[in-house]
Amino acid sequence: MRVLVTGAAGFIGGAVRRELTEHGHDVVPVDLMIPQAHRSAEPPAGVHRLDVRDAESWTHLLDGVDAVCHQAAVVGAGARVSDLPVYAAHNDLGTAALLSAMHVAGVAALVLASSMVVYGEGRYVCPEHGPQQPEPRRAADLDAGRFGVCCPACGAELEWALVEEDAPLEPRSGYAASKVAQEHYAAVWARQADATVVALRYHNVYGPGMPRDTPYSGVAAMFRSSLERGEAPQVYEDGLQGRDFVHVDDVARANVLALGAVDASRGFTAYNVCSGVPVTIGEVAQLVADGAAAPRRPVVTGRYRAGDVRHVVASPRRAAEELGFTARVAPQQGLPAFATAPLRGSPPR
Repeated sequence: MRVLVTGAAGFIGGAVRRELTEHGHDVVPVDLMIPQAHRSAEPPAGVHRLDVRDAESWTHLLDGVDAVCHQAAVVGAGARVSDLPVYAAHNDLGTAALLSAMHVAGVAALVLASSMVVYGEGRYVCPEHGPQQPEPRRAADLDAGRFGVCCPACGAELEWALVEEDAPLEPRSGYAASKVAQEHYAAVWARQADATVVALRYHNVYGPGMPRDTPYSGVAAMFRSSLERGEAPQVYEDGLQGRDFVHVDDVARANVLALGAVDASRGFTAYNVCSGVPVTIGEVAQLVADGAAAPRRPVVTGRYRAGDVRHVVASPRRAAEELGFTARVAPQQGLPAFATAPLRGSPPR
């Protein structure tokens, strides 16, 4: 299969490109090389330095392409209002322009890199009142150290449950809103163009080649950087936030499996891409510290970041049943190994 990969010089896109090549696919790699993610504006050998927002100017690269793996995006917390135009330009407009170019070129299959952030808060259950959809946490509660999510009916702290792909989409940041928009554009394109979209909702991705000290780093890399500076990792809130951390090699393999599914049907389908092994943020910090054999232990600070959610823990069921995807690297093995894995350097400031 001939596959065009956007964001092909990035952390995840690079891993996807390698995995596709190893499975015998013919890869056409494209990357804008934005400074937030790359040390150099020059792409690696063989990668086309192009902008997905201008995709209709390079539709020749889509000639003979069977499918597109769209990994390119501006990422980050997206907590500032001033970030909105950047996300809208690169993620929303970029995806729309790419879909239009694919339609012109007659390419009818897309694997879309989506994210767990589309869910906002995860799934919650009150022992007395059943499933609940909580409102965003209030700043006054967070300032007072009340980090849990409470039942709107009785005020008791809710218990988290696994998030299925049919959960409501509740973006809580500019970045999250842009990922929801990407999914919506892709779903509309699938209907109008009689095409196929497999949206992979990545959970917390980590692994070798991750960039350090950038918005693309993720909390595991930030913990590692603190340890390398001789500092204790700073854990926000009370460290009990529930997440799923998935290794980049598993994410790349999920993309290969998704490509095998694009010819099976038409329309839009979303899948969680996760390890299936929930961990708390405090546990993540400790696993990275253990792997580094660091004398500094993680410190729970009680601070918080606006826009963060309490728990998002994914169900791996649909991906296992329909794509045949089950993660091979559990956080208990992958995170300690990540503590000494090679990373990318920081881009220039």
